[in-house]
Amino acid sequence: MADGKGGSFTKVVQKHAGRAKERILQNLGRADKTKDEVFEVYLYNFTRQQTLELLWDDYHRKMNDQVMIPLNSYITQFVDVRGRIAKRGRKLVDYDKCRHSVESLRNSAKKKDDYKLGKAREELEEAKQMYEVINNELHEELPTLYESRIPFLVSNLQTFFTAESTFHAENAKVFSFLVDTMQKLAAEGSTIGTLPNSVSKEADTRPYEEIEFKKGKSNRPSDISIKVTETNGQVSNPPLMVSPVRSAARLENEDSALVNTPGYRTGDRSAEAPPRRDEKDYEPVDVGAQMNSDGDRPVGDELYDIPIGATTTDLPAGVLYRVRATYKYTAEDVDELNFESGEIIRVIEYDDPEEQEEGWLMGIKESTGEKGLFPANFTRPI
Repeated sequence: MADGKGGSFTKVVQKHAGRAKERILQNLGRADKTKDEVFEVYLYNFTRQQTLELLWDDYHRKMNDQVMIPLNSYITQFVDVRGRIAKRGRKLVDYDKCRHSVESLRNSAKKKDDYKLGKAREELEEAKQMYEVINNELHEELPTLYESRIPFLVSNLQTFFTAESTFHAENAKVFSFLVDTMQKLAAEGSTIGTLPNSVSKEADTRPYEEIEFKKGKSNRPSDISIKVTETNGQVSNPPLMVSPVRSAARLENEDSALVNTPGYRTGDRSAEAPPRRDEKDYEPVDVGAQMNSDGDRPVGDELYDIPIGATTTDLPAGVLYRVRATYKYTAEDVDELNFESGEIIRVIEYDDPEEQEEGWLMGIKESTGEKGLFPANFTRPI
């Protein structure tokens, strides 16, 4: 048993010594320290979350140190004073008893007994002396104790009310912040709840389909003849479907399938699909010229739609808005971002606008400064 206890004590000492040594080396910069930035964010949020508990503990500690301990000391002396008052009462009874005995012996009709009378007088003097001593002390102490009540109560109750006022003032600030936060969350929740309907309505009423141009192979035609359906003199196209899946491989497969289709020739730019009802042929469209004419517009307006609820003010230069990750995402390519749920990402513009992919955004993680692509449906704007 002794060896077992000694061995466990040695292990505990070795662990503490090893930890102390490692901390010293890390503080001196001679050893690296493992950092978990996501945990640091969680710890910071927890520290803010327990602010109310810290205020409550501080309030109780100050109440105990500055009010309760002095008040208990003040009340404790009442027990001693009550005991001395009771003792004075007993000594007073003894004094009256001795006094009555002496008077009885003096007034006795029988022959006086000088011995008994002398002994009674000695007891009377002793009782009188003890009574007068304690009586004089209480005559001095009780008025002083009574007069001290006002200064003591004023000083201690003033401390108590000051601590109470400080606590409730800080508590009011915390509750005011919580009220604002709850209102903000309620507004964001209502916005998120109505977002799908607004997006669907916008997609149904768009007058034309946005065409995404990507750099393809060298033999991809620059001019393509386009067929559109005309109804009531207006061009109507199906709404654009947004997918979070990256589409580079899919586009290349569609290009190769289109080239291998009978009737399609690279040199023949007027190749047409079989005609349909209510369709009208148009002249070939010069896509390059159309892109050049549209190039005068700001790139941000052309490629980026700021989502509802996103804050666009007080942001660093080049940042369109900020988003918070709602799910964990693991990168599947070298140009993608890894992030955990709850991390903040700053959305920026693409270095090359032609590399824009539907459902994907370019951003920078606030915690590490990493830059890369990430799926938009894994985040929500803040």
